[in-house]
Amino acid sequence: MHTSRRFTALPDFPLADMGRVQQDLKNRGMDVINLGAGDADLDPPPTVVDRMCQVVGETAYSRYPFQAGLASLREAIAGWMQDRFGVTVDPWKEVLPLIGSKEGIAHLPFALLDDGDAAVIPDPGYQAYLGSVTLAGGEPLLIPLRPENNFLIPLTDISGAIADRIRILYLNYPNNPTTAIAPDNYFEQVISYCNHHGVILAHDHAYSEIAFDGYRPKSVLEFEGARDVAIEYHSFSKTYNMTGWRLGWAVGNPDLISILSKVKSFLDTGQFLAVQAAGVAALACWKQWVPGNVATFQERRDVAVRELRKVGFDISLPHATMYLWVPVPTQESAENFAARALETEGVIVLPGSALGRGGEGFFRIALTKTEARLTEAAERLSHLL
Repeated sequence: MHTSRRFTALPDFPLADMGRVQQDLKNRGMDVINLGAGDADLDPPPTVVDRMCQVVGETAYSRYPFQAGLASLREAIAGWMQDRFGVTVDPWKEVLPLIGSKEGIAHLPFALLDDGDAAVIPDPGYQAYLGSVTLAGGEPLLIPLRPENNFLIPLTDISGAIADRIRILYLNYPNNPTTAIAPDNYFEQVISYCNHHGVILAHDHAYSEIAFDGYRPKSVLEFEGARDVAIEYHSFSKTYNMTGWRLGWAVGNPDLISILSKVKSFLDTGQFLAVQAAGVAALACWKQWVPGNVATFQERRDVAVRELRKVGFDISLPHATMYLWVPVPTQESAENFAARALETEGVIVLPGSALGRGGEGFFRIALTKTEARLTEAAERLSHLL
């Protein structure tokens, strides 16, 4: 079958085949510990489930949502942005509900990139950035995230002839997969760069609430000049254990919100209104419920880091996200190490190279299982050293 040049340029998406692989191993009688996907074995808030059950059968919630969606969700998002970050946004001009933040991230390049235009993409990084830029006909400029730069994109690496063709710069802090966090002065430098060069800043803030040890990630919109150039993506998936519900939002520059809404109007008709109503319930319980969920991830982080260090892994203690970014301890590729972990020990980890060549030399562990299972996984992985 003939496929387009843009489709052919796509890499394989990480974890796309993970369900089948895990089932194959189970069929062979292997006890599998899946630490590959960022999909925790935890429940959403009870009030969210209750609200969904209340409205799912009501006729009004089965109508087309379109891009407007529920006014109550837009207002709840605006209220949450104010409470959490001290940022005031117009719920109709500066907020857009999404069918998960992934689709909003993926749709933006179709409005901003012409053939020959480029986008700065962190390497390693969430592959939706690379895939959407590729499908939109843009040129991905992959910038390696290196330990010596604290896994930040050095603005000095954006140079040469391609610099004049850059239209989008993707950031994601707290970062998946490296767990890095960005200091205030870094955001200020990036915003200044984008304003000076006419570049749109797309900040993926999916892990804004999964932070530890008193660290509180900021919204990019808290910084001066951001509203001129920035759009920020938020997700219910990680904060509320709602990965399968597919709900998120974009917030920021009103022109960017408007053009993203227009693109989406040709590609989707909005999220099921009952899910949006559940999102309102999630935001309403944020102050009471989220700290306990974060504490669970912090306990898992502490146990996993302790046990991995105990058996010989050199690993730092992350201040945010639901991941560990672990140097491959042997003289082999990340892919080979992950394959051995899977085939001989039944532990699924994500090789860093699956998220870009810049991830070579590392593997990612998702803190998605109990402390006991994480301890067992560390013991199994010790057999590979």
